[in-house]
Amino acid sequence: YLRIDTVHQGDQDGCKGLYHINAVDEVTQWEIVAATPQISELWLLPVLEAILQQFPFVIRGFHSDNGSEFINYTVARLLGKLLIEQTRSRPHHSGDNGLVEAKNGAIIRKHIGYGYISAQHAQSMDQFYREHLNPYVNFHRPCAVPKVVIAANGKRRRLYQRWATPFELLQESPDGESCLRPGITFAELEHYANSQSDTEAALAMQQAKRKLLGRLKGKQTA
Repeated sequence: YLRIDTVHQGDQDGCKGLYHINAVDEVTQWEIVAATPQISELWLLPVLEAILQQFPFVIRGFHSDNGSEFINYTVARLLGKLLIEQTRSRPHHSGDNGLVEAKNGAIIRKHIGYGYISAQHAQSMDQFYREHLNPYVNFHRPCAVPKVVIAANGKRRRLYQRWATPFELLQESPDGESCLRPGITFAELEHYANSQSDTEAALAMQQAKRKLLGRLKGKQTA
């Protein structure tokens, strides 16, 4: 059940920067980030299709805010074809999409920052996400796991007493294996996860990120 949002990488001299598309599963916190030069229907549809294909399990729900990039007939047609239910946040209830908005800061802003990046670099950014950041986040980066506690007065509180990777949370799901997409197995995913240690994956991701941002910075100041 995906929570999805867009993050804009700023404007400069009247030119729009690239856009990040962030999708997070609300159960396992499995996260796929992509990049696109524009969020018009022409550009966004292939990016959404690529995002959905990167999740190892079948997608049942797709929740966004009320932005027109997601609330339109083209996206509705795509999701309907895949039998994915589309929902959207209530007006003036910013917490409805709080999970992905928190990940926007903890993942995208933390690693990419707030500085302007030209839309022409969207393909290079998307390749970095697909090959380095997304695998690191899902197989090697633990995230806080909430435990809901109901007080005597009926109020619900979330306690964060445990950390686990999205892959570990997927493995622990009661029906996890039955939810995997055809052709994907836990053995295959575990083999991929064990191909690098957490430290090795983090170092490789950071090295790729430094090369990418250094190259983009050089092109933009040239």
